[in-house]
Amino acid sequence: MVGRGSRRKLVLWAVAGALTLVLLAGVLVYHRLNGNLRIFDSGALSSDRPAPTAPDAQGRVPVNVLLIGSDSRLGANRELGGGEEGGARSDTTILLHVYADHRHAVGVSVPRDSLVDIPPCRLPDGTWTKLRTGATFNSAFEVGGGDNGDPACTQNTVERLTGLRIDHTVVVNFAGFAAMTKAVGGVEVCLPNAVHEGDLNPNLGQPGRLLFPKGKQRVQGQSALDYVRLRHGIGDGSDIGRTKRQQAFLGALLREVKGAGMNPAALLPLADAATGALVVDPGLGSAAKLLSFALSLREIGLADARFLTVPWRYQGSRVALVQPDAGLLWAALRADRPLDGPDGALGPSASASPTPRGIAVEVRDGLGGAPVGGLGGSAGALVARAVDALAAQGYSVSRPVAGAAPEAARTATAVRYGPGQAAAARSVAALFPGAVLEAAPQPGVVLVLGRDAVTVTPLGGAPSASPGLLGRPGGGTLGTIRSAADDSCTDLSYG
Repeated sequence: MVGRGSRRKLVLWAVAGALTLVLLAGVLVYHRLNGNLRIFDSGALSSDRPAPTAPDAQGRVPVNVLLIGSDSRLGANRELGGGEEGGARSDTTILLHVYADHRHAVGVSVPRDSLVDIPPCRLPDGTWTKLRTGATFNSAFEVGGGDNGDPACTQNTVERLTGLRIDHTVVVNFAGFAAMTKAVGGVEVCLPNAVHEGDLNPNLGQPGRLLFPKGKQRVQGQSALDYVRLRHGIGDGSDIGRTKRQQAFLGALLREVKGAGMNPAALLPLADAATGALVVDPGLGSAAKLLSFALSLREIGLADARFLTVPWRYQGSRVALVQPDAGLLWAALRADRPLDGPDGALGPSASASPTPRGIAVEVRDGLGGAPVGGLGGSAGALVARAVDALAAQGYSVSRPVAGAAPEAARTATAVRYGPGQAAAARSVAALFPGAVLEAAPQPGVVLVLGRDAVTVTPLGGAPSASPGLLGRPGGGTLGTIRSAADDSCTDLSYG
């Protein structure tokens, strides 16, 4: 017979043994997750990056995360539809802005065919490319031709486009995406009409088998991947419509994750499924860092996780980003301002076009005082012309304040505005095509003329009629903003 003391020792040994096994399993899983991660070289990031965001009064800072979906052809990706040739392309790109309170977030999709400037990017041999203007956005990910793509070049491009400093970049490929959807047990999606095999592959030449019936359904693995890649057979068959379905899918995926609980135990299967297919920046380069970041998002409610597409319009077969709307969006995010609602930088009160009378505008020379070719005069003459154009519209205009520090020479014309003056700034920017908007802590509206102002003809024409930043997409508006709480069947296509 075993004595009471002996039984107590046996129980203690059993508990100690169980704890040891649990800890050992945790260590093994941790090392496996760390071993799965691939980290891109931060030395390939531009040396001319936007400054880090300053903390707010409570010491909190917003976080900008670049999410890239890659169609890499490596390994299992080829079997899931990655193609036969080498290299990788960015099928989708979303800039996720997590507000400083870490209770709100907005994901902004950048269409892959958007025409943008791609800054110098580092090639595998250590040399740097030259600036490319008017290039398609997704070509940045192809620089260097590597099988894992070039996330650093895409990050450089987004930072140049938005003026936002990207804190983290995450690339997920086909295999990782499919595994994540299985880990959560599938995701609810919706189709506005039935979709057949020929819609996924137009080269098939026939409808083929039914892939998705009309209406709500759950997808995972290959079917989830087919859903987010589907373009044809819905709406106008464009990438814009596909972007809408991708946003709806991410909202539904977030509902699944939040429903399971944002805690380490619930997130572990998802992390295990994802890490083998992730390429991340060094700041997320360990399982502990990834988990810590994921947990930092747990206070974001479904209605406060929102998605939209950067203001755009068709330009032939490509997509042009519309100004000043896109600039106002980036400026709002740089200032960590909400996009809509009564206090939003792009809300109804802010997006309404105010009357020019009563709006004071200061005009500054951002050309460095250099002669202005083609106008037969100096930069001062250009400033005078802008002053006259604004005054003709009814604005109260002034030249640079005496003793003010001179502006550095710049290419792009900008309208700088203080708190509560976004609407006034937008009305001024409408007179200068291509002008960007820049939020500033100081009150006032300041027009800084850049080199692009030389080509504006006529400078100070009639203000453009805008349907408002929360109008329908195309024609230079933000279109609809959806949240993760929205029904899966709403706003799924374009055209």
